[in-house]
Amino acid sequence: MNDYDLLVVGSANADLVIGVERRPGPGETVLGSDLAVHPGGKGGNQAVAAARLGARTALLARVGDDAHGRLLLDAQRAAGVDTVGVLVGGAPTGVALITVDPSGDNSIVVSPGANGRLTPDDIRAAVSLFHASRVVSAQLEIPLETVVEVVRNLPPDSRFVLNPSPPRPLPTEVLAACDPLIVNEHEAKVLLGDARVSEEPEDWARLLLAKGPRSVVVTLGAAGALVASSDGVARVPSVKVEAVDTTGAGDAFTAALAWRLGTGEPLAEAAAYAARVGAVAVTRAGAQESYPTAAEVAEL
Repeated sequence: MNDYDLLVVGSANADLVIGVERRPGPGETVLGSDLAVHPGGKGGNQAVAAARLGARTALLARVGDDAHGRLLLDAQRAAGVDTVGVLVGGAPTGVALITVDPSGDNSIVVSPGANGRLTPDDIRAAVSLFHASRVVSAQLEIPLETVVEVVRNLPPDSRFVLNPSPPRPLPTEVLAACDPLIVNEHEAKVLLGDARVSEEPEDWARLLLAKGPRSVVVTLGAAGALVASSDGVARVPSVKVEAVDTTGAGDAFTAALAWRLGTGEPLAEAAAYAARVGAVAVTRAGAQESYPTAAEVAEL
């Protein structure tokens, strides 16, 4: 019996958001809206999204011993995430400085802070969490060497899900563990590089699969998603909604997919459910505050 449906290993950031009429040029000062502070980071977002759906979820991350760290811990606990794996101290909490213009376009500068101090040693020290978890999910807002250590500590009966964001080349050892590797269009293009000989997402999925993952999911926004495995490539339809804010929707998709795979659901069905979760999330402002419960997804 696993204690957790999902263990998320990753980043936790405080998102500092200011609305601006336009972004400043070099040497220029512009006035903005009141500062809004939201709990974020891809790891934190995934953990909250899964817990909100009802998954028994734990987060392995590092935050600073500061007000932002306390905000992030409070947000995780409020959503029902087990924070036993959240380490405190070593550096200030990671921060994303976000300016948003009237069209909704944003510019983001991330200071990784404590996220960059989540080390392979931290992973080894938390090995009991891995053995208690059905699925382990990670992203790339923590050091790559730490993600490699996650793969090395996976129990034989657990499943590894990776969203390589921000994208960078991945070691063979990490690629071989992914089941699935989840990428959006931008991430797919970066990972494929010169190998991207086609503009067809189906071809991207096949090319990525040839790099060694056990399965691949390519998210296509309003166009749905693609799943690829040894069984072939299949389209997952999108759900038509009026998008208000896409922030964090990819994290909600990944969390939902990872959770459903852990329950034994086939990849295409899990991806279809995840697409519905992502669709609800984009109809609401914000990241973690936009994530639905299972009941709300069922109403879609």
